[in-house]
Amino acid sequence: MLISFSGAQSTGKTTLLNHLKKVNHHIDFVPEVTRLIKRLYSLPINEGGTNVTQLMIMSEHLRNAYMYSDESNAILDRCALDGLVYTIWLLNQGKVQKSVLEAAFTIYHEIINRYDIIFYTSPDDVDLVDDGERSIDSKFRNDIIKIFNTFLPCLSNIIVLSGSVEQRLETIKKEVESRNFASIII
Repeated sequence: MLISFSGAQSTGKTTLLNHLKKVNHHIDFVPEVTRLIKRLYSLPINEGGTNVTQLMIMSEHLRNAYMYSDESNAILDRCALDGLVYTIWLLNQGKVQKSVLEAAFTIYHEIINRYDIIFYTSPDDVDLVDDGERSIDSKFRNDIIKIFNTFLPCLSNIIVLSGSVEQRLETIKKEVESRNFASIII
């Protein structure tokens, strides 16, 4: 089982993951790769992303998709969809080269179906909150949301989470039960 959370910054992913971590000690929880890349390599993220940043992020998504599949259960904080969406935004701003977007698309297409479920956290019910690392630029966030919205109808493994934390957790519970992923406790 390989599950990922996906969505723009400040849409409730970490809140849901923290809840799931408290009750699922037998599942690998993989932290967000963007912040990992920032910490490990001191690379700029968010609006400051570069060719190297995006290539590192996408390669980490590729690694996670193969490391946590087949014989293990893992829940990821973000996936290749996120890396692709942010790469598209950066290309539109002239901050990455077209070849980087092409590489991101290649990785995305190679692994998008390895995710059993991608839970997309809707931004509709969540305020933009500063956590010291995420961008709090509302225009940037809205641009990212628009790009995500172009992909959502195309993905068969995506489930949109909306409403309160409790409502989102209930949707997660129903989805994992309907797919016989009984090892996840909500």
